[in-house]
Amino acid sequence: MTARAQEEYIALRSTIRERGTARVWLFVIGLAVWSSLAVAVLALALPPVATLIPLVWLAADFEAVLALHGAAERIGRYLLVFHQDGWEQAVGTFGRPHGALLADPLFSTVFVLATFINLVPLMASSPIREEWLIVGTAHAAFIVRMVRARAAAARQRQVDATRFEELAGRS
Repeated sequence: MTARAQEEYIALRSTIRERGTARVWLFVIGLAVWSSLAVAVLALALPPVATLIPLVWLAADFEAVLALHGAAERIGRYLLVFHQDGWEQAVGTFGRPHGALLADPLFSTVFVLATFINLVPLMASSPIREEWLIVGTAHAAFIVRMVRARAAAARQRQVDATRFEELAGRS
């Protein structure tokens, strides 16, 4: 491996590590801010539509976590194809053995739970049917977005590897 290739490899491995750490901290801090917003909406007895404020924060936090995860995964596929990275190759072929820990890199289960909890201020304000429809639709749309993003993230590894193989002229 040339000195330049080695430098690129080290920098990209470092980027994966940093984005992985940033993803977790972004999730934790974002959830803390969201919960503060949700409690404020409830404590101030704001109108039902105000539940959209913490929902938008929650959605922004999810999108940021998703972007960091997706970028780190893509870098890993690049390293696999262009640097024949043994770690990436092992991870790709290892899969998830039966009985292994099931980790959710997008924290989607927690985000879905938070989305339902975010409806508490709405329920406490005795909303009318139209308010339920507007606020409920926004919450449902976010849940659908998370489900679709999780499915896309599950396919990303193979999609990226295939595309990088094409770019490398190996397909």
